[in-house]
Amino acid sequence: MAGAQELEESITGINVTPLVDVCLVLVIIFMAVAPFAIQAGIKVLQSKSNAAQGKASASENVNAKLTAAGLLTVNGKPTTFEQLQQVLDEAVAASKDKMVIVSAEQKNKVREVVVILDTAKQAGAQKLAIVKEEAAPEAKGG
Repeated sequence: MAGAQELEESITGINVTPLVDVCLVLVIIFMAVAPFAIQAGIKVLQSKSNAAQGKASASENVNAKLTAAGLLTVNGKPTTFEQLQQVLDEAVAASKDKMVIVSAEQKNKVREVVVILDTAKQAGAQKLAIVKEEAAPEAKGG
């Protein structure tokens, strides 16, 4: 009887060493995994108003234009979203600096512009740029 009581009284504190070890291992794991958890995005050059005029010739860059009506052109040639990958593959391969300039009207959906950007990146474009189409000034009556 006396031996059992001594055994119960001898365990008075909690050993925190295993807890600290586990916490340190978890911190190390999170530090190692954190750089991979950063979500990769598409780096895009945004133009200022009238910045694209005279900067580079059309033969050096690939120009993709999307109208509000949904008409998609690559270097002035009409295409569809289904043909976009093949057309951009050829155009980027022939491009001097592998830059794709996307111009879209304000009424276009963001999804369509992102599809063009993503397809251009998959086609091997090293630089992407978005050119904002300026709205025509409205005549005010008066």
